[in-house]
Amino acid sequence: MKERDQLNIDRIAFLGRTYAEYMDMIGLDESLLRNGRILDCPAGASSFAAEAHQMGLDVTACDILYNLTVDELLEKGKEDIGHVFEKFDEAEHLYVWKYYKNKDEVMALRNKALEIFADDFSKGLKEKRYIHTELPHLPFPDKTFSLVLSSHLLFLYGDRLDFDFHIACLKELVRVASKAVGIFPLTGLDAKPYPHLNEISSSLDSDGIKVEIVKVPFEFQRGANEMMKLSRK
Repeated sequence: MKERDQLNIDRIAFLGRTYAEYMDMIGLDESLLRNGRILDCPAGASSFAAEAHQMGLDVTACDILYNLTVDELLEKGKEDIGHVFEKFDEAEHLYVWKYYKNKDEVMALRNKALEIFADDFSKGLKEKRYIHTELPHLPFPDKTFSLVLSSHLLFLYGDRLDFDFHIACLKELVRVASKAVGIFPLTGLDAKPYPHLNEISSSLDSDGIKVEIVKVPFEFQRGANEMMKLSRK
């Protein structure tokens, strides 16, 4: 099988990660999460919000696809898991097997996150814990959330989301955060750093936003072991 220079998927995948994966990807600890409201955006099929809710944490999840029914989301999630991991073998050299043992374990966790998310979605939608929205516009007042998390959209799909979209999204995420925003990963589907990180940092800095690059205890894509932390100066 021919190796490719990136994970060759044809769409932004509706995948999910578990609570434990979030804790390591963003370098979180539970005491921090108990210190205010949290936003996960875009949350996709992640079970972070559902698992956090079971622990008594106040987490809101947003996504462009949350206008679909739970059955449609479940079908979409299963299709995208199949699509991504059908292509995965061609790009396996871009990944390291430290955090996960093998592809089967990764797929099992993606399916676990999807199932937990789907079980919670209908109830959470009624309770307004799941909200349909489309970045870069969020339906929340300034500083609504103490902490905002955003994983596996910005930078990862840098080949199909332009610079202005990135800037608009990052500013909007900071707008609704009172303390900090965490972005992961900082690499694209080719496992290379997003090529305009310096320009992003300079633009945000000029708008009064502090940018920090922080090591995290997680690496799956080769070299993707850092997150971006944003806060007001």
